[in-house]
Amino acid sequence: MTGTIQRVVIVGGGTAGWLAAALLVARRPDLSVTLVEAPDIPAIGVGEGTWPTMRETLASIGIAESEFLRECDASFKQGSRFDGWVDGTPGDSYLHPFSAPPQGDMRDMLAAWQSACPDAAFAAAMTPQAAACARDLAPRQRAMPDYAGALNYGYHLDAGKFAALLARHATGRLGVTHIAAEVTGVIAAEDGDIAALELRGQPALAGDLFLDCSGQAAILIGGHLGGDWIDRSDVSFNDRALALQVPTQPDAPIAAQTVGTAHTAGWLWDIALPTRRGIGCVYAARFMDDDAARQVLLDYVHAHVPGADIDRLQPRQLTFRTGHRARFWDRNCLAVGLSAGFIEPLEASAIVLIELSLNALIENFPASRAAMTIHADRFNELFRYRWDRIVEFLKLHYALSRRTEPYWLTQRAPETIPPRLAQQLELWRDQPPSSWDFPRVDEIFSAASQQYVLYGMGWPARTNAAPSPAATARLAEVRERTRALAAALPANRTYFTAAAKAAPDERLVRT
Repeated sequence: MTGTIQRVVIVGGGTAGWLAAALLVARRPDLSVTLVEAPDIPAIGVGEGTWPTMRETLASIGIAESEFLRECDASFKQGSRFDGWVDGTPGDSYLHPFSAPPQGDMRDMLAAWQSACPDAAFAAAMTPQAAACARDLAPRQRAMPDYAGALNYGYHLDAGKFAALLARHATGRLGVTHIAAEVTGVIAAEDGDIAALELRGQPALAGDLFLDCSGQAAILIGGHLGGDWIDRSDVSFNDRALALQVPTQPDAPIAAQTVGTAHTAGWLWDIALPTRRGIGCVYAARFMDDDAARQVLLDYVHAHVPGADIDRLQPRQLTFRTGHRARFWDRNCLAVGLSAGFIEPLEASAIVLIELSLNALIENFPASRAAMTIHADRFNELFRYRWDRIVEFLKLHYALSRRTEPYWLTQRAPETIPPRLAQQLELWRDQPPSSWDFPRVDEIFSAASQQYVLYGMGWPARTNAAPSPAATARLAEVRERTRALAAALPANRTYFTAAAKAAPDERLVRT
């Protein structure tokens, strides 16, 4: 194949496939985009948390924020809280918020923290978002324009409803072609590229560029092209999850952050939506069996969800390989989503990787097959870097723990710590994480993220001898803004109750 790249074929729906279809058509209307998916294939639906990047993504494809929130049973996410990760004692909790600390030399800011408010948690001293999360406040008022906020935010959402919204929007408003059919084979070109897909009961589907969004099946990148897999289970042990959807009372508070609670052989996620909570138990099979994990999950629900009918809950078992492709873009096939890899759901990196992959493709879209190999090599180098940084950042949460169960002791054994992370930790004994450690544009986890985990988990803070007046003033500004936002922002429950009451009028205006 030597011609221009005009026909994009996406294999698989779900969040990855439909987000790819919508973004491609919205930002490259000159392309022909067809999505083919087997009918009646359920989505895995674990990725229920997004980063703030999703606001720009939704705006760029033309979905109103009010529509998204309503159709996806979505709520606001302002960060992640980690309970029990340091030593498991009462009060062991820290926050990784979506708002960065104030600008300035971090050694100076650490000195101001220890001088002006030593009893405050690091996140509480550095951003008013910590207080908003503690009070279950929304990051915006309803009168604000779509996707604007007083605080940085992403979303919690129902992944199945999100994929359905994207599908309706992509086909009904953007003109994406949808084919409901099973892919039964691949027709290869003479040069080894994919020329077309064989479909059950349908004519063959030809294309110039194929996106593999078929999830763990990876039917193109793995099944046809046989792409190598890099196993990362030597660093990231978790390979199982049990997931539940637990209905909640209409007046129950809606948490402003994902809550991750450590247990003896893993952790639990707790994601609050307006009508339910998504709760799951992540664990490593070599440290905990399925029955024990099920009991950990049900015990958590019993303790944290008032009125939950434990006897009626049926956890869904999920298994996953921990790792990623050696090459994400091979010939004229690009893997997006789970077909590219997965490193447990901690810190919600799955959906943002989809967004980053699509942005990298669209902003550097190959005009011809002759240029595609160069684009593929650049893409593969960038995303190998990003996957390595994800592995290291997730490992940081475990490497700093002082828990004493076998799982946690093994998690921080020196041979399981990636060499680059081990070197960073040595440096960070003397100086805080900075942009020198993470110099790339669009770092997936910035220096600020490392700081929130390090100092949230009690890492010793090397500081200047005394804070500068400027650093002390910046933290005073944080405290003042905290008071102002606490008085101005509504509770999440208040926000979504008002939105639900106004929804019929809003629909009438749009139509």
